[in-house]
Amino acid sequence: MADAKVENNLIAIVSADKDFLSASKTAFSSSEAITLVTIEKPVSEISGEIQDTEAGAVIIDIGDGSIEDLEALQRITRRLADRVPTIVVADSHEAAMVRIIVQLRVADFLVKPVSTADLVRSCIRALKGLDKNDPGEADISTFMPAAGGVGNTTIALQTAFLLHGSVTRAASTCVVDLNFQHGSCAEYLDIEPRFNIAEVENQVERLDRQLLDALLSKHASGLAVLAAPNSPTEMRSFDADVVIRILDLVSAYFDNVVIDMPRTWFPWTELVLRGSNHVYLTAEMTVPCLRHTQRLVHAIQTEVGKDVKPGVIINRYTHAGPDGGVRTSDVEELLGERFVGGISNNYRLVREAVDRGVPLHDVDANANVVQDLKRIILPDEMSLEGVRRRRFLGFGGGLFRRAG
Repeated sequence: MADAKVENNLIAIVSADKDFLSASKTAFSSSEAITLVTIEKPVSEISGEIQDTEAGAVIIDIGDGSIEDLEALQRITRRLADRVPTIVVADSHEAAMVRIIVQLRVADFLVKPVSTADLVRSCIRALKGLDKNDPGEADISTFMPAAGGVGNTTIALQTAFLLHGSVTRAASTCVVDLNFQHGSCAEYLDIEPRFNIAEVENQVERLDRQLLDALLSKHASGLAVLAAPNSPTEMRSFDADVVIRILDLVSAYFDNVVIDMPRTWFPWTELVLRGSNHVYLTAEMTVPCLRHTQRLVHAIQTEVGKDVKPGVIINRYTHAGPDGGVRTSDVEELLGERFVGGISNNYRLVREAVDRGVPLHDVDANANVVQDLKRIILPDEMSLEGVRRRRFLGFGGGLFRRAG
């Protein structure tokens, strides 16, 4: 996460659990946003060590929540008052213990085994002061094809590049290719896919920041990609816990996450859609595809719920010629408010970008397809560019008025 948002990035952790301390050190070892200092003692033996660290937030491990440990936690929180947020970690969530912890108004309460993603996210929130207007989590954009061959991967990847290079939202960005059988994100970018899901599916607890770094592929632009090698002969449905743990971990370390979804509906599809900030369905201007799109919108509303409001992007968007076919007015009438925009048909440029393994804007920064997608994904930035362009040309009070 962005360092500028954190004033005091020092975290003090109190624990006598060597395994928990080791896992915590590993979790924060690659983080530039947080510095960790450990106090290897039971909480009941703590006196003034926490204050001496001058930490911005504290993690306190109370183990099994004995009376002595709870009394010590009470003393510490009273001493720290509201100046230093406290995150409590325990071996269990026994009801009576939880009630006591809640009454102490701690910043967060986690139960072992604690995932590195949960721990890092909790610390970042605590350091930011739990601003309700700043959730402190990744902004997740999910792209799902309404039919095969509609350009979902191309649009997802270009969205990631736009977010990664945005002047208003420039931040760390990761693409997650969830099409484990036929995914092509890595191939489109000419990078090697490094995520072997078979190595972690039976040992989900192994997934931490250190392992994540080993599984990520990096594009020359700095964009991170989590993609598995293609397995065209192996149709598998991975456990939902594995997929959610992967996304949870990625979301803890990146500001923007772009997900390229398969067309097939898996047991974990609903969970991914529910956890996304933005859901886009990619379609094209054919009658069969638009019918599929309507069915998919209905399925999402029925299976996932009306809180998830997918927007539809029409790829290869053209005005129908005199010979008929689907017209733009037909699309707008059929999809209504679900239609968020169209992407021009520029096959030559897209093919060149894919063959070279580069973003679309590397071929032509002003190409219609790039500008069309930017209007959908970063409308505020497009408006800003429009204002700058008008000022440069002299519209609205510049050169023309002086010349008069």
